Amino acid sequence: MLYAILLSLLAGLATGLGALIVVTLKGMSMRMLAFGLGLSSGVMVIIGIRDLFGKSIELGGYYSAVIWFVVGALFILAVDVIVPHEFFFKEPGAGGGKSMLMATGVIVALGITIHNIPEGMIVGAGYAAMPAFGLVLAIAIALHNVPEGLAVSAPLCAGGCSRRKTLLIATVSGLSETLGAVIAVAFLSFIPGILPGLLAFAGGVMTYITMDELIPTAQKYGSPHAIGLGLMAGIVLALIIGQLVLMGQAV
Repeated sequence: MLYAILLSLLAGLATGLGALIVVTLKGMSMRMLAFGLGLSSGVMVIIGIRDLFGKSIELGGYYSAVIWFVVGALFILAVDVIVPHEFFFKEPGAGGGKSMLMATGVIVALGITIHNIPEGMIVGAGYAAMPAFGLVLAIAIALHNVPEGLAVSAPLCAGGCSRRKTLLIATVSGLSETLGAVIAVAFLSFIPGILPGLLAFAGGVMTYITMDELIPTAQKYGSPHAIGLGLMAGIVLALIIGQLVLMGQAV
């Protein structure tokens, strides 16, 4: 299970990659951002429903899986209500009060830090079900974390925060995913029978994040065609990877 924790660490570090794009390249095009969010959405929704939820039904039964799926979605909804975080993509040096921009960056960073904990649990639960599965989940969440790094670092840079501090804040906010993986590993170590429920819970979290956060953000900042292409590419990619995983099992 140490590999699950390591995968969650690497996925969390992708938040720092998003910040690196801002401080070195001064941001990224809205079309590329929309495509990336669409790609991540396609991968996450297929994995969340077909793989996590489907595996939970296989291991623990249909009605139990439905209940835990709903609990996962309601849990991340409650987290979002209590600690909201809004994507904010503004070029460094753009208009707006610097103190307000700095405050926005800090609030977004705190929100993302808390939101990343259940994402780390997703990786831990997925890896417990199937190691190759955990790797795919980590990649999907890493794709999701890159724009989160953009959202944290853009207002910080626009507010006058140094590049070093911006990178540090964004990277630390992503590392909370490791805590989520540790929590999942602990649950599975002490309550092995919780795996089916944890998988469905993770599926509910992933599906809610995709529908409530990724797709609306892509629609707000990018062109519909870029979103659609990214979404279809993500769905196809998830389906191909899923088939390869099944073939690997059969071998």
